[in-house]
Order: sequence, then C-alpha cells, then structure tokens
Amino acid sequence: MQDHNVLARAAREDRVIVTENAEDFRALIGCEEIHPGLIILPCCNRQKSIELINHVVEFLKSMGDPMDAMVNHVLEVDAEGKISFHELPSSNIPD
Repeated sequence: MQDHNVLARAAREDRVIVTENAEDFRALIGCEEIHPGLIILPCCNRQKSIELINHVVEFLKSMGDPMDAMVNHVLEVDAEGKISFHELPSSNIPD
C-alpha cells in the first residue's frame, strides 16, 4: 500500500503505525490534526526488531494505556533501545 493509504487505514482502524520509513511517515502525520501514533524502528534484523518492539511496549505501559499514550505522538527507538517520545503535530504551535 502507498504510505497515505496506510495512514488512512491506521486512522480508520485506530492502529498505531510501526515503520522503519521515518521520513515519509513523519511528513504525513505532521499534516494530520489527529492520528493514532507512529513508532519508528531502526533498520535491523527481525529478532532485534522484536526486542525493540517489546521494549517500546513496556515503555508505553509505564505511561498508562499504550493506545492513549500514542495518540498524536511519535516514538522513535534506536538500535540500542534509547527512546525519543514527542507530540506530532506539536500542540505548542500557535494557530
């Protein structure tokens, strides 16, 4: 599927997008008023990806309901497991 179709489906089905395609999806969701969230993984093998996803899930659980935490947020994890978590689009931007 094309990226914009993936985003539309994720929004329709209330699903967080998990991808290695950071640049394209950051740009797409940055234009959305509300989205279910984006998790960006580094390019790595399947086993490492599974380990990182499990690490991300534990991080999100520590914030309460993971789905609620992800709304309008981007979570990026590097190969060492360092997590960056921020709003996108930012609510601090004046109208």
